[in-house]
Amino acid sequence: MATPSLPWWGAPDSLSETNLPATTDFAVVGGGVMGLCTAYWLARGGARPLIIEQDRCGAGATGRNGGFLAVGTTESYRATIARFGRIAARQILRLTVDNRAGAAELITEEEIACDLRSAGRLHLSLGLEEDDRLKRTMAVLVEDGCPTEWLDRAGVQGEIGTPLGPGITGALFSPESALIHPGKLVRGLAGAARRRGASLTRARVERVEPDGAGVRVLTSRGIVLAGRVLLAVNAWTATLLPRYRDSIVPVRGQMLAYAPTGPVFRAGITAMLTETEEYWQQAANGSIILGGCRAVGPGRDEGVLATEPSPEVQHALEGVLPALFPQLGPLRVTHRWAGPMAFTRDRLPLVGPLPDLPACWIAAGFSGHGMAMAFTLGRLVGSVLLTGRSDPRLNPFSLDRLTGATA
Repeated sequence: MATPSLPWWGAPDSLSETNLPATTDFAVVGGGVMGLCTAYWLARGGARPLIIEQDRCGAGATGRNGGFLAVGTTESYRATIARFGRIAARQILRLTVDNRAGAAELITEEEIACDLRSAGRLHLSLGLEEDDRLKRTMAVLVEDGCPTEWLDRAGVQGEIGTPLGPGITGALFSPESALIHPGKLVRGLAGAARRRGASLTRARVERVEPDGAGVRVLTSRGIVLAGRVLLAVNAWTATLLPRYRDSIVPVRGQMLAYAPTGPVFRAGITAMLTETEEYWQQAANGSIILGGCRAVGPGRDEGVLATEPSPEVQHALEGVLPALFPQLGPLRVTHRWAGPMAFTRDRLPLVGPLPDLPACWIAAGFSGHGMAMAFTLGRLVGSVLLTGRSDPRLNPFSLDRLTGATA
């Protein structure tokens, strides 16, 4: 694999090692989409938050994903209902719908050029049994206020610029889902947070401890005393909080990019060729960016923090498009990369204060669905940290819902 191992989206901008302040009202640890959104809303509320990032903004899952701004839950919506009940599932679904709208509003207001496209998402069906399952999911989504459409095989062919393989029988279309360029998004969010009053610095946080009513943040470059802290480090949560090792598990996601080709895919597309799902989009310049296939990796790539791709998963990725679209023609890989996501047992993030250190919050375990929630969750968490007033929309993400998630 001689192709570059940096994401097609480009390397995130590096941060300067500016002097750490001795104190801050609000410290946000982690420069991914959740940390940046929270800091942005803290700054819009009049605070001057400090963002502490150990590497580069977007160096984790935020800058290494497929660029989907999805609407819907991580699992199928019917599975979410079975797990949490209809009322809670509807609340989670509504949060992703609000997230999509809130993201577009923020991107527009701050003039972030991140290639936002309201292209929708097609989930391909690969057989009559899956047709039936997806149609039943669609009916519940529509009942709960999430526009969703069923396309038969001819309808799918009308959306894709190459003949379908024989296994594709239809697709679920989510018109409200969108596509973005994660690298450009991260740079734009960091710039917007700075303009609003946030500061960013590079340091590795090694420990957090109580300090009166606040938090002592011990870093590789000194100590910061903070009134409130958000740990938004996702896959690295257990390095700071070992007791969450079994609740927030790093999972390596792998991707590749193909050289530009003629227009084939207008929407973002997902399919279940393997049990862990595959996903891709075609960028404006014709490049196809594709990920998934971790089901073929040892242990499904769970518990892996590495950012180097593996041969077995990359080989499986190269087989996805030929299997589904045999007449697409030869494709040339230009980039391969990997990055750690973080999963919870129930596929919902953990968001809330630490039981033994309530001035310190965590937001982690987005289970590959961070873009679909972080814009709204960042705004809600920022508001709670500023005002001290709870928000019921955060209830489904409480830390006490999982066995072993409390101290």
